[in-house]
Amino acid sequence: IVPDGQAAAQQLARAGHAVTVYERDDAIGGLLRYGIPDFKLEKQHIDLRLAQLEAEGVRFRTGVNVGVDVTAEQLREAHDAVLLACGALQGRDTPETPGRALRGVHQAMAHLVAANRVVAAAGEGRPALAVLPDGTPIDAAGKHVVIIGGGDTAADCLGVAHRQGAAGVHQLDLYPEPPHARDAARDPWPTWPWILRSYPAHEEGGDRVFAAAVQEFVDDGAGQVRAVRIAEVTVSKRDGRRIVTAVPGSERELPADLVLLAIGFEGTEEQPLLAQFGVARNARGAIDARPDWQTDADGVFVAGDMHRGASLIVWAIAEGRAAAAAIHSYLGGVGELPAPVDPARQPLAAR
Repeated sequence: IVPDGQAAAQQLARAGHAVTVYERDDAIGGLLRYGIPDFKLEKQHIDLRLAQLEAEGVRFRTGVNVGVDVTAEQLREAHDAVLLACGALQGRDTPETPGRALRGVHQAMAHLVAANRVVAAAGEGRPALAVLPDGTPIDAAGKHVVIIGGGDTAADCLGVAHRQGAAGVHQLDLYPEPPHARDAARDPWPTWPWILRSYPAHEEGGDRVFAAAVQEFVDDGAGQVRAVRIAEVTVSKRDGRRIVTAVPGSERELPADLVLLAIGFEGTEEQPLLAQFGVARNARGAIDARPDWQTDADGVFVAGDMHRGASLIVWAIAEGRAAAAAIHSYLGGVGELPAPVDPARQPLAAR
């Protein structure tokens, strides 16, 4: 459950509905708990809100992978309505880049989840190692780390790598270094400005490399990455498509024992529950919603990142509350619940 699910659960419980939340992880919180580092969001704040929801009557079931441990048919038999709030965790990849299959090249979220589990275990007085589910180490301690991407997830990986004791960190950004102040002619207020965004993690160290792209993950001869070969690039658009062009003669190598791909998300994960409910991902990897927040399956609603793609927490909360209002109406609830947005609502943009 992510913020949209929590917001919807609270709204529905307060309106008198019996609400059960299913979570496939061992603890409630979704991306907030295992995707965002504690130096950015201390988990005590999640726990306080969950305690409040539980006191208000929300029932939580952890370690339940819907579609595997419990089927969609079983959920429909037990509940009058279902809200899908599974987020957008399908990480964008770069399978065409030579060397992508080398050991040591991972999705950024795998690194963050492993690190968060170590911190959670330490808080409970238990020792733990930063490893993947199969036991593969994914700790930055003593390693040369290369982070590909310039957004929030990349900055989170940077901060975690510092705390794990990385020998050095390079963060690559495909685009040229942005200006330090808003260009009002290009991005008038209140549109989202193109400016250099620095996080506290950047003040802690590491090197940012702009206008650069990986050409190859370099093998150490034994199947482990030892470096990345990068080149300076220019980025243009043609027919709505991004065209990345390497600058001839600009190639060089950066040492890399651990490479983290933080290049965005491609929507919600393909998982058994989708087929079981009779819904499919659209071209953006998201799940479409009707004006009443229902999917193509009657009585099955969707909200948050699973519906709109990876976005901000405030959008997830707004969509969760709006979906709760739609579910309340669908169930014949008395009165109206707050519905701050509709499924087609988008952020302001310059035209």
